Amino acid sequence: MKKTLFLVGLFMALAIGNTYAQKFALIDMEYILGKVPAYENGNKQLENVSKQWQAEIDKAAQEVEAMYKKYQADLVFLAGDAKTKRENEIVTKENEINTLRNKYFGQQGELMKRREAIMKPIQDNIYEAVKEIATANSYQVVVDRASASTIIFASPSIDISDQVLARLGY
Repeated sequence: MKKTLFLVGLFMALAIGNTYAQKFALIDMEYILGKVPAYENGNKQLENVSKQWQAEIDKAAQEVEAMYKKYQADLVFLAGDAKTKRENEIVTKENEINTLRNKYFGQQGELMKRREAIMKPIQDNIYEAVKEIATANSYQVVVDRASASTIIFASPSIDISDQVLARLGY
């Protein structure tokens, strides 16, 4: 009797637990973004602009290097004021390079602004597709496998990345 009562109680506990079970899904954002042509084109645009800006900074750095070498060569012939003037020119040019570097590559720089302008609409579309799929399938949580470093294993059956791509039309 105790055994039967125990089994019935265990069965009911499992049944109740399953009705309150939450549904989870995974996406792989890197995989999804790799399949979106607009993302790849945006990355190429950003890379090209970044290379142009870096070339501009490198050219200015070479000019500073040349100024410094000329200063070193002429150091013996320079008087106090001339020496100070040349040093100040070099420091000013170095400061201009740092300002330019921050303008292009800083946290509030042009590259970040362009990246946001290009990538945000793509990411918003993906988010909306994930949200629609999650709502339609009653998923309580959708986790990005690419950014969740603590996931050791996940069943491929809960990966909805291909569904997201299909919803986006890819």
